[in-house]
Amino acid sequence: MDTNESLIQAVTRQAHKVSRRGILFTGAAAGLATAFAIPAVSQVAEAAMLDKSTMAQAKKNDITVLNNGLYYEHQAIWAYKFAAGKLTDTAVGKAVLAVAGANLTDHQAHRDVLSKAIRSLGGTPVKTEASYDLSSYIKAGEGNIDSDVNIAKLALALEVDATIAYTLEAAKLKTPALITAGASIGTNEAAHATAIRAAFKSLGVDIAIVPASFFNANTRSAWVLKV
Repeated sequence: MDTNESLIQAVTRQAHKVSRRGILFTGAAAGLATAFAIPAVSQVAEAAMLDKSTMAQAKKNDITVLNNGLYYEHQAIWAYKFAAGKLTDTAVGKAVLAVAGANLTDHQAHRDVLSKAIRSLGGTPVKTEASYDLSSYIKAGEGNIDSDVNIAKLALALEVDATIAYTLEAAKLKTPALITAGASIGTNEAAHATAIRAAFKSLGVDIAIVPASFFNANTRSAWVLKV
């Protein structure tokens, strides 16, 4: 077996291993399902305490927050599909594609659950756009589409920002079950970033797979990889 084949197999195994993070997403999906299994946002338990106006405001707030999360899912799905067409048929390109495929599947599942949750609240899910502007990442040197390695770095930066965004957005939700579900999806996004860093490690790049104890704006620079 040559070196290239060994690298591909190593990273593919890593992608499959980290894809077990799907268990985390299952928890998120279950949380969202539970939240809407009872008539709209735990109305049975809260009806005695909240008037209709307060309930309406809570729903409107949660629809907005969930749509913010859905926007990131649409962006990630578009970015992964767009980048897939730019990857080469080399060992590195195939390794990046293996991890990207697992991450993409998760994002599509997130999209579907969030869309259903928004509709259950009486809202309209934000639609996917024809394309998304990633120039700010490229200008900041946090990835590009000119090579397999830089595509992976761009994906990493997007996953890091998605993780941070979910952490911030989940705290704005008014429904406890949704807060838990949103946080669970954020955890899944963190796993995506970790999977990409693990792929770099498998390819011989000397980096820490988990470079910081926290995922927030203050530690963001430790997680992303510069071009």
